[in-house]
Amino acid sequence: MPIKIPRTLPAYDELREENVFVMTEDRAELQDIRPLKVGIVNLMPTTVDTEIQLLRLLGNSPLQVDISFLRMGSHESRNAPPGHLEKFYVSSEDIIRQNIRYDGMIITGAPVETLPFEEVDYWSELAAILDYSSRYVWSTLHICWGAQAGLYHRYGVPKLVLPKKLFGIFPHGVNERNSTLFRGFDDEFLAPQSRHTESDRQAIAYCRELTIESETDEVGVFFATARNGREIYVTGHLEYDPLTLDGEYRRDVGKGLPIDVPKNYYPGDDPSKPPVVRWRAHAHLFFRNWLNYVYQETPFDLAEL
Repeated sequence: MPIKIPRTLPAYDELREENVFVMTEDRAELQDIRPLKVGIVNLMPTTVDTEIQLLRLLGNSPLQVDISFLRMGSHESRNAPPGHLEKFYVSSEDIIRQNIRYDGMIITGAPVETLPFEEVDYWSELAAILDYSSRYVWSTLHICWGAQAGLYHRYGVPKLVLPKKLFGIFPHGVNERNSTLFRGFDDEFLAPQSRHTESDRQAIAYCRELTIESETDEVGVFFATARNGREIYVTGHLEYDPLTLDGEYRRDVGKGLPIDVPKNYYPGDDPSKPPVVRWRAHAHLFFRNWLNYVYQETPFDLAEL
């Protein structure tokens, strides 16, 4: 089944060309089912690219998914196309004021990881969304800095600065073999990482509410969960496109910033060669597993949340 998005959203045509199942609102109204309601809090500066990345993965399931995009009203984005947020996004304040409930929510990363959380200009608004999601969302998926923010706000897990940027494609293991989220996963899987900080592993392990489901010595904690999957914290970027790390690398090189070649990404670590994509199958599988978990567990009547 397709994801339901506005026909005029820039992602619509690109996803259709890729044979990703998308549906307009008019067509969805003719189907006698209740779609899953998923809200996406998109904090990434690559607004449209991130929309496409997430919608591509959410559209690869047998479920109809009704997508809403949320923005921080206290923050003015300088990277979204003119008028894009006003046309396709709703403010988090409106969501909270109207008590809108969701089956699932995704909170993305953001390019603010070196700042203390309280110095991020929209921190109080994001904290309100985190509190709201604990009550009115069945399962919330936090990605990269969004994961660090959620762990800090809810459990006081501090953020640590890494000696250098963790950048590239890394192998990860699975601790919880019976986890719904890792159904069908291999013993080892690859995923992109792109961050300067990490959440304190010791603090996560010490917290009885949190379960570390995937980690390695090189990467640290990759997946952690709480409340039986109602909170999911992912420190990397399974949603990344084949050329996302390439774009980040060339951007930093162009700015003269110190940056290593992303690890395990280009053949022979040679940036002149196109990267080899080795994580997309597990990315699709993970998002399908998450949507299936939400579909199986969420109340049919969202008013019960």
